[in-house]
Amino acid sequence: MRVSIASAALLGLAFRAAAIDPIVTKGSKFFNSKTGEQFFIKGVAYQPDIESTSQVRDPLADKSICTRDLPLLKDMGVNAIRVYQTEPFGNHDDCMKMLSDAGIYVLLDLSTPTETINRETPTYDVDLYGYYKQKIDTFGKYDNILGFFAGNEVTNAVNNTDASAFVKAVIRDTRSYIKEKGLSIPVGYAANDDADIRWQLQTYFDCGSTDEQAEFLAINLYEWCGDDATFETSGYADVVKNATGWDIPYILGEYGCNAIRPRTFPEIASIYGSDMTDVFSGGFVYEYVEEANGYGLVEVSGSKATKTEDYANFKKALAAVKPSGVKMSSYSPSGKQQTCPKVGSNYHWVASSSLPPTPSNATCECMMKSLSCTSKLTAMPTSGSDLKSFGQSVGQIFGTVCASIDCGDVSTDASKGEYGKYSGCNVLQRVSWVVNAWYENERMVDGSCDFDGFATTAKPSLSDDSSCSSQKDSSGSGSHTSGSNSDDSEDDSSSGASRAGVVSAAAAAIIAAALF
Repeated sequence: MRVSIASAALLGLAFRAAAIDPIVTKGSKFFNSKTGEQFFIKGVAYQPDIESTSQVRDPLADKSICTRDLPLLKDMGVNAIRVYQTEPFGNHDDCMKMLSDAGIYVLLDLSTPTETINRETPTYDVDLYGYYKQKIDTFGKYDNILGFFAGNEVTNAVNNTDASAFVKAVIRDTRSYIKEKGLSIPVGYAANDDADIRWQLQTYFDCGSTDEQAEFLAINLYEWCGDDATFETSGYADVVKNATGWDIPYILGEYGCNAIRPRTFPEIASIYGSDMTDVFSGGFVYEYVEEANGYGLVEVSGSKATKTEDYANFKKALAAVKPSGVKMSSYSPSGKQQTCPKVGSNYHWVASSSLPPTPSNATCECMMKSLSCTSKLTAMPTSGSDLKSFGQSVGQIFGTVCASIDCGDVSTDASKGEYGKYSGCNVLQRVSWVVNAWYENERMVDGSCDFDGFATTAKPSLSDDSSCSSQKDSSGSGSHTSGSNSDDSEDDSSSGASRAGVVSAAAAAIIAAALF
């Protein structure tokens, strides 16, 4: 169960007196930790800043946005919001307190569009793990954090199921880090509803070692379209059947088909009624702000927010339901953990149950100390043109060197469960390993550590890397390797690290395109 506020204060995590009862999981259900009542999420997907930009937009760091939207969130009757994009810098106290005082919980995605597992060319490195730890450090102190999503639809088709191994490694490592912090905030995964891989996805994130298991699962479901659909004809009945008898909570990460507008949300009666409450714990309607895709409940312009017809219909449908659950004290979980899916293209699944190792800064820094040839760059480029040039150079280096030399130490193959001992190092560290491998293969002859000016010779402080794999990071370290922290204030202490991480992830996507 979540750490008490008193315990949090001892850990230096409490920022105010408790205003809301923490929610905990037991078996396949959520419960109010104080009252013991079963908790059902009556939520809305909330990403209200729709300004077109390549930067991550963090609504919980903007008091004016929260002040504008909170009255509407309260009025529509939601008790939770799902926020897709936040950053581990800035001050979130005002927004989180406003939401807590209103009885509204927050479910956060750890990833952002720039800091995530790339489904097409998945990697999981020290920079990404460091970023996730910073986000946990930032938001773990708030009593109305309902949970974290380690990924959202990362695997979304038959041809990218291998990416799920990397997401599951994130679940394992963030769960461990949360435990180190003395907290018990659950980490889950949100899956799309693809008939070809639906069952494989769900079982994969529930199978294996307990510490690798998702602590809750969400399905983004848009099958119930209009008043003529029913629980059975919409496909909702099949989804509930597939989730029955499991050992972890299920929710709807998104719902609300808009093929027929205005939406009247007939599915809400089933979501919070006898059709689903034995198995599902509610969900999040998509979405708060009206965008070009036409799912919004509210239209926003600056400080003004205007209700749409969908808003009134959603509010009415939500007010009409009163889900009935069980008391935590009388509930005895009987669900069973699932068996991992078979691996093979004929099974529409290629993610091995063997996961990537936990990325280690200590291991990667040790490896760098053993190299005689490294990248000239010590930090990622910051401009788009420089990133593109960097990506092309790295792609060419990997392509040339790894065609002649075994680059297994910096490579991965999730279908076989094979991960190089330095595959969790960041891009600069991995490419440094590659140029050094070539330099050593060429017997360190003059000019073999140049790569058109990309690399330079170095004097190693270690004679070899034999001890590097055993190096472990110090406990509780949440630093991001791409930047450094300042001690000036809590509000911006991680901004440099986080912003650098955004560049790193963007570069990774460019490099991936060059490599593959």
